[in-house]
Amino acid sequence: MGVRDPLVIAVVQPECADYDVATNAARHAAAVRAADARVVVFPELSLTGYHLDAPTIAPDDPRLGPLVEACAETGAIALAGAPVAGEDGRSCIGVLAFGGDGAKLAYRKICLGGTETDRFSPGSEPAVVAVDGWRLGLAVCRDMGVPEHAARTAALDIDAYVAGTLEAAPDRPIQEDRARRVATEYGVWVAVASFAGSTGGGYASAAGHSGIWSADGILVAQAGPEAGLIARATLT
Repeated sequence: MGVRDPLVIAVVQPECADYDVATNAARHAAAVRAADARVVVFPELSLTGYHLDAPTIAPDDPRLGPLVEACAETGAIALAGAPVAGEDGRSCIGVLAFGGDGAKLAYRKICLGGTETDRFSPGSEPAVVAVDGWRLGLAVCRDMGVPEHAARTAALDIDAYVAGTLEAAPDRPIQEDRARRVATEYGVWVAVASFAGSTGGGYASAAGHSGIWSADGILVAQAGPEAGLIARATLT
């Protein structure tokens, strides 16, 4: 591995407007501008809230324009959650990667949980986003709790494991244990953007406490429980 510049990454827990993609995209854009980071990570289904009946979002949806503009202005890469089209005609829980030149589908959640399988199909392959020589493996929520997912993703020669999640407040310790496990088992940074506040789907009080862990499992940055907060760290 060659010498790379440090990478500043931020994890965001945005306030969520149920089903309102335009409002959420504008809030994401404001967070990108405030984050002062090269990579800005948002939670699971962050552009719609956790509504399993929300329509899918295409990467070129004009409602996402403000987020693209914010990335163009700041030079950031944003990773946001959305329902997306699947390969089999059904929908998937996805991650959209935004840059100054637009958005693209970066990942489809592999490890679905609960009633998600009623609407969504699982993705089939782990995924990496490369930024400035750093390889960021992608995960969404339950993916983190399935050891095989981290193993398959780590096999792609990743430097960091980056997840957008949604957990109920009492399950915060479980999420943090998962982050530490992945960090120490694979020697990679872990960044978790965790929804806070009310997000739909029965989550009246989400866990918040988005965090970033070093490759030896040490928590180096963490937000509090409220919506609207950002935590950032410099990966070296």
